[in-house]
Amino acid sequence: MELALVTAHKETGLDRECALDSGVEIEAFLREVETRAFRIALLNIRDRDEALDIVQDAMIRLVRGYSQRPSTEWRPLFYRILQNRIRDVQRRRSVRSRVMSFFGGVASDDEQDPLLTAPGPKSDNPFERVAAGDAMLALEQALLTLPPRQREAFMLRNFEGLDVLQTAAAMKCTEGSVKTHYSRAVHKLRELLKEHGEERSDE
Repeated sequence: MELALVTAHKETGLDRECALDSGVEIEAFLREVETRAFRIALLNIRDRDEALDIVQDAMIRLVRGYSQRPSTEWRPLFYRILQNRIRDVQRRRSVRSRVMSFFGGVASDDEQDPLLTAPGPKSDNPFERVAAGDAMLALEQALLTLPPRQREAFMLRNFEGLDVLQTAAAMKCTEGSVKTHYSRAVHKLRELLKEHGEERSDE
C-alpha cells in the first residue's frame, strides 16, 4: 500500500507547496483508510491484485480531484470513488461472463477465496473488535449474500463508522435510501448469524 501513496502524489502533478500543506494531511488520511478500503474491495471483488488496484486508483483519484477540498469531505468522497471503481469492475465481469457464456466458454474466478488469508483491518471500531474469528468469517460470507446496495450501506456504516448523511454522500443516494438498505441488511444478517450471536448492529 505504501506504493499507492507515492504513486498518487507523483501522478497528480501537485506542486511542491501544495504537497507540503494539504499533501501531508491527505497522506495521513489515506494511511488511515487504506487497510479497511482494501478489505472492502477484496470482499466485493475477491481478487487480491484487482482489489489493490482499485484502492490505489481510488487514492489517486481522490488526490488528483479533491485534495484541495476540506478534509471533512475526503472520507465520503473517497468511499464514493471506491464504490464506483468496485462497481466498474463488477460490471466488466458481468459483461465478460455473459459474453463467455454466449460463446460456450467458462468465466470464473479463482476457486480459492483470498479473503480467508487477508489481514484484518486495523480499527478501533467496536463492531470489528467483537466480530472476530469464526464470527467474522461467517459475517463476511453472509455479506456476500446481500444485494450490493445493502452490503455497501452496512459496511460503510459499521466498518467505517460513517453516519447516515456521510453514507448517503458516499453512495450517492438519499438518507432515506441508506436507512432502508441498512435496515434490510441488518435484519437479513441477524437471521443468517443467529448461531454466532451476532446482535451488535444498531440501526
